[in-house]
Amino acid sequence: MTQREPSPYEKAAIEAIHKWKTPSMTWWDQAMKVVNAPLDYAGDLAMKVPGVEWVIQKSFGGILSLLNDGAALTVRPDAIFEEFSVPIERASDIHGLDLEVVDHAIGYLAAKYKSLALTEGAAAGAASLGGPVAGGAAIAADVAALLALNLRAVGEYATYFGFDINHQEERLFALNVLGLASSPDDAAKSVALAQLVKIAQQVAQKKTWKELEKHLFVQIIQRIAKALAIRLTKAKLAQLVPAAGAAIGGGFNAYYTSEVCDAAFFLYRERFLARKYGPEIIEATVKPAEEGDFGEGYETA
Repeated sequence: MTQREPSPYEKAAIEAIHKWKTPSMTWWDQAMKVVNAPLDYAGDLAMKVPGVEWVIQKSFGGILSLLNDGAALTVRPDAIFEEFSVPIERASDIHGLDLEVVDHAIGYLAAKYKSLALTEGAAAGAASLGGPVAGGAAIAADVAALLALNLRAVGEYATYFGFDINHQEERLFALNVLGLASSPDDAAKSVALAQLVKIAQQVAQKKTWKELEKHLFVQIIQRIAKALAIRLTKAKLAQLVPAAGAAIGGGFNAYYTSEVCDAAFFLYRERFLARKYGPEIIEATVKPAEEGDFGEGYETA
């Protein structure tokens, strides 16, 4: 069941999605750059301290193990389907609904995950004050836990919008959502968005998805895992500052989770609408990445 024209609610959603993908710099964004500058500088310095490589390797190992575990993206579709105001027995039942019905079912999903991230991050931040060795181990464990939490969040968003997270293309899309949320600058964000657009376009155009060879899929996961390990470890090194660990730990985890939930919400909404009304909805804002292996752009993260 499809409509020829988006509903007024859906038209407003398309406009909101396009604005999110091409944001203008607000006074708040400028203020946050000033606030974050000292932390970024401290993070850069901390990355040169002996022993940081060990923390990054521990983070990388934990993330890689998580991303290679298919169960990490497992959600309970039946429980999610029960949240809808209309009977839903399978993902395909969602495809013809008005976006407003789906948004209503999602409710306060982002708030739930941000609360969980704040609690987990504060505990890890307090643990990081036990000294350099204990602090480094706590950061590595926290990074893996943070990614596990956000993988579940992305998996839930995907399921609410009727996408099967067990498919290879959906796993790649989910991983790139995590990469987008961790992007340290506009250039990295543009690369991640282009990758997401490319995957979304191919699925929306109903092209035959060419199953990636196992070794290539592993390489892509390793690249994304390495980028996430470096980006998130650097961001969390400020937890080692006495009396600031718990606040920064919880605050950063909530911030990152907020970024992930926002990205998942807008990007899966866009894909939901593209499936109903055509892939040009996706193409309207960001140019897709060139043909490649879906992991390009993460090598220098």
